[in-house]
Amino acid sequence: MSMLRALRRRILTPSVRETQLETRGFHIKDAEAKHQLETVGTSFLQGYAYAVEARSASQAVDWLETVPRAFRGFAYEGAGMGAVMLGSLTGSSRRLTGILEGEGRRHNYMIYVGIGWAMARLPKFLWPDVTATDPVLRWLILDGYGFHQAYFKTDSYVRNPAAEHPFTWKGGPDAYSARAIDQGIGRAMWFVGGTDPDVVADLIGTFPEHRHADLYAGAGLACTYAGSVDGDELRRFAKHAGDHLPSLVQGSAFACEARERAGTTTAHTHLAAQILCGGRTPAEAAQVCTDARPATCAGGETPAFETWRQQIAATISSIPPTQKGAVA
Repeated sequence: MSMLRALRRRILTPSVRETQLETRGFHIKDAEAKHQLETVGTSFLQGYAYAVEARSASQAVDWLETVPRAFRGFAYEGAGMGAVMLGSLTGSSRRLTGILEGEGRRHNYMIYVGIGWAMARLPKFLWPDVTATDPVLRWLILDGYGFHQAYFKTDSYVRNPAAEHPFTWKGGPDAYSARAIDQGIGRAMWFVGGTDPDVVADLIGTFPEHRHADLYAGAGLACTYAGSVDGDELRRFAKHAGDHLPSLVQGSAFACEARERAGTTTAHTHLAAQILCGGRTPAEAAQVCTDARPATCAGGETPAFETWRQQIAATISSIPPTQKGAVA
């Protein structure tokens, strides 16, 4: 059986070469940023492989917990994708459910994103039942879908901003789906642009104005969670955001919440929170997110997820607890 699991891992797991910046044709800012982004990619694939090869969900979690803390969330993201891919073969969602019910509950944001990666690879009839997922957080699945498409189909999703990509799913109103996917595309732009704030801002600038807010929200999450920028670069990126700064800081706050929830907060998280979230600590920015989270989902064309994002943006952008180091 161990040989069979190893074979399953080998067949199902994407090649590490696919995460290398040269392979993807992404911008290389410097050696440090390149190493950071490629380590993110290898950590993702490690988590994917753990979810596919493990005997059980609990063993997968045990393995995932050995990934270095700074990159553990990316491994859980990969595990979300791997669990869904495995489930598409076995006809069971037990691997995904087991990871989410175990230690993975602290990484649920990232696992939901990973589900979206799997959906981008699978035919629709093999998609998981998204109606069984958290009605507020399930929009993160489309964030993952958008990230995957922008990362692997960059010419179509990033370099051709006029291209149309119709999308329909059972998770909520189609009118909002494109916006959630744009949030994932914006997050991927941080990788496409090699963590260079000027390059990323230029990429966003090629898109129609009405898409900028969601793209900056995704990029704000990535620049806080994945990092590889200093304080001056973060301030410059905030300046590029202009009128869309509230969206940028909302994404940054989401990243703080994801890291705080999982216990993977790093020095960079503190730097980004101080500069982008009005001088707040990551814990304070995360608290804004948890306090604002809707208790119920009433339905309608504006999902509770979007209402949540708007409230976070408004709160973070209001008079902060301290102006030290913050973007004015």
